[in-house]
Formats: sequence, structure tokens, C-alpha cells
Amino acid sequence: MRNRVAALMAAAGLGMGLLASQAFASQATSQTEGPNTIRPDQATFRALYKQLVETNTELSDGDCTLAAQRMAAHLKGAGFPEADLHLFTAPGHPKEGGLVAVLHGSDPKARPMLLLAHIDVVEAKRSDWARDPFTLVEENGYFFGRGASDDKAEASVWVDTLSRFKTDGFKPRRDVKLALTCGEETASAFNGASYLATHERALIDAAFALNEGAGGRLDAQGKPIALNVEAGEKFPQDYELVVTNPGGHSSRPSPDNAIYHLAAGLIRVSHYQFPVQMTDASKAYFEAMGPLIGGEMGAAMKAIASDPQDAKAASEVETDPGYNGMLHTTCVATMLAAGHATNALPQRAMANVNCRIFPGTTPDEVRQTLIGIVDDPKIAITMPDSRSEVMKQAPPLTPQIMGPITAVAAKIWPGVPVIPVLTAGATDGAFMTPVGIPTYGVTGMFGDPDGNGVHGLNERIRVSSLYNGRDFLYDLVKIYAMQE
Repeated sequence: MRNRVAALMAAAGLGMGLLASQAFASQATSQTEGPNTIRPDQATFRALYKQLVETNTELSDGDCTLAAQRMAAHLKGAGFPEADLHLFTAPGHPKEGGLVAVLHGSDPKARPMLLLAHIDVVEAKRSDWARDPFTLVEENGYFFGRGASDDKAEASVWVDTLSRFKTDGFKPRRDVKLALTCGEETASAFNGASYLATHERALIDAAFALNEGAGGRLDAQGKPIALNVEAGEKFPQDYELVVTNPGGHSSRPSPDNAIYHLAAGLIRVSHYQFPVQMTDASKAYFEAMGPLIGGEMGAAMKAIASDPQDAKAASEVETDPGYNGMLHTTCVATMLAAGHATNALPQRAMANVNCRIFPGTTPDEVRQTLIGIVDDPKIAITMPDSRSEVMKQAPPLTPQIMGPITAVAAKIWPGVPVIPVLTAGATDGAFMTPVGIPTYGVTGMFGDPDGNGVHGLNERIRVSSLYNGRDFLYDLVKIYAMQE
């Protein structure tokens, strides 16, 4: 259901306005100091970004609806009328709401474009973090905080971009739409992107969408290697491995122990490597990245692109977790629960195994493979509901999509190639592409080789990467917004 924007913002006590952005020519930035050394427009953006990062949007105790209201307040302060700000929630999910905003274009015949980002985050336990995960900390050239990279960086940029368009009086040819959604990070949660695709399809109708899913890769010295564009993604599927047992008193132990059965099965899963597979995108990626990476890894990348059955090359590429995820279907244990008392034999042991399935492989085929791997009839393997449909085809990387990306990237990162990539993770593009809104992962934000702590402890993003990505996306959206 849609809610009245003014009432919601008033209830949240959100009367803040938005400082007008200064017009400027996009340029690469290299600031790694505090907020006093940045451009005025960047300071305005930093305040918006800080507010979003510091709004807790965990599923357990956070509030996406509040975050959406705060972003709506920024857009209203930039001059958006209430009629173009659509806050939404669904029955039974009062804190999992989102926002759709529309900047109207001049040509009613031009199909809109959609800017998509999720505002929920992975759970973050304060006692495990070196810093408060919901306080934005700028330190040693990095922003730290849960969601600092995934995905509040791009969400903040989208809000900032539309705000700047409005305050600068920019009139796009096509409508530019924004959708901020909740539920992307938790399979069991209400998913705002899915809700919009099924319940508010007309509201988000677009010729294409820009989303998370691919950024850029830095080398160990922080130098940009390549800017990536998502050209397909793997399919996420959870599997429950369960062992049940009559149990009994712990003073009468038996080898037939639910925990032992499950542990042995999980060890076998950990040792199994699915066969190497290639899509056109992943083959092109390894071919292009090999010479850029250089050394043994670069040589192995070129070799695996030439011959996916090259076991020696595969063993080298697999040592990098990011590259490994692009080579195979992968399955990894993510949760465990077992036993009911300290002095009783376990009656039940359960594990969740999260698989990222390579295009062309079905979830049931992976389930049958897991049954063969664990090789224990006592371990029952079932599939909870799937998160989304299996994407049958990746969105096409047409000249209309790739041309602007290449042109803007060349201005900001001269000589850095733009390379398509198969994304090992999963995004909300899985809900948009199947309903006729081809969705492309592109952020312009370069990350460190270790993944920047995304989904883990002390998540971070380089300050310069965020500001450069903001400039990149602003110019990119402006070009798309004026396309014929």
C-alpha cells in the first residue's frame, strides 16, 4: 500500500531540507582526508550518505521504512512534489518499506529509466566490530560502517543525483525513476523489489534499470585495474541439511549421532569443487583481465579462458575467492543448529548450505549433487522456497547501454578498460529483468581485492572510490536521461 509522504515524514520528525548542489564539471577526486577538504557538493552528499548509513536497517531491529522516509525528505527538500514521491509498505511489514520517486521528462513517448538500490543491510553485531557499525567513521581514507558499500553507497548516490537534477533545473528527455527497496539481504524477508515488480509494475515501468552488481577492481596498491559491468548473475539457493535421531542420555553415547552425521557430510561438501563452467561474459572477463593482472594469476586466467578444462590453471584461479566464484557453482555452509540439552544425545542437527548456481544449472540438479556428495541417507536435503525466478537470459549489453559507460569511464579513469562480468552474488535485478526491465549492474565504485568486508566485519569503502563513483553515475544517468 502507498502511504501519504507528508504524514510519514511528519511522524518521523523529518523537517530537514537539502542544501542546493553546485553545478560542476565531473572530475576525478583523490581526497582521503576529513569532510573539510572536500567540495561543497561532496559535503552535501556526505551528510546524506552519513544519515543513511547511520539509519539501522537490519531485519532484526532496523527500520527500512524510516530510511525511506528520510530519503524522501531529502528529495522533497530539493523540490520534488509529494505526488512524485511514493512511499510504500506491505501489510505485516511496517518496517520494511521503500520509496519510488519520479523525475518527469519532457518526452512522454520516451520510455523511463530506473535507478534501483536496496537500503537494507546484513546483520552487524557491535561486539564483533572494531567500530560501531551504525556510525559512519572516516579513517585512513576509508568510510567504515554497515552498508557503507553494500548498498547504501549507490542508494545515496541515486538520491543525491535526482536531488541535483531537480535543484539545477535539469529537464531529462525521459522520466528518471528511483526505487529504494528493503529485503535484498535476507532470503526470508519481505522483498521490496519483488513487491514492486508484482504489485506496482506500472509505477516502476522502465526501458532498463541501473543497479548494484559490479564496480571496479583495484590492485594491491590501490590502482584501478578495470571497471566492470554486470552481464548476468548466479542464482542463489539455500538447502537445509537435517539429521534426526531418537537421542538419549549422554552417558550412553553411540556412533549414530546426529551431529556426527551432519559434520561428516559438511566436511565432504567443503572438499567438493563443482566443475568449471563459462559464460560468454566470464570467458571475456578472464581473457581481458589476465594481461592486466599479470604474473602467475594473469597467465592462469588467460589459460582458463582458452581451455576451461585446464586443471592447473583452474587451481591457480581458484585461490582468489572472487575469481573462484565466477568459475563454478559454489556451495558453502552458513548456519548450524543442533542438540537440545547439554546432557542429552542430539535429536536433531541442521545446517544451511547456501549455493550460488551457475547459469544453465537448475536448483534441483544441485540438490541431487549434494545428495551424492554427503553420501549419507541419514542426511535429508530439502530446498526452502527460492528467492526469485531463475534468470533465463542476461540483459543484452547493447551499444546504447555500453556506449555511455565507456565514454564517462574514459573521462574519469583514462586507459582503464570496461569489462563485462558474471556476478557471483545475487541482486534485485533478478526480480526486474524477468518482468521486462533489463537490469545492469554498474556503480563506478572501485573495491579492494579483499572485498572491502562486505557482509563481514568492518565493512568499508575508499572515500575516493565513493566520490569518483558519484561523479561517474551522475554523468552516466544524465546521458541516459537524454537518449533518443
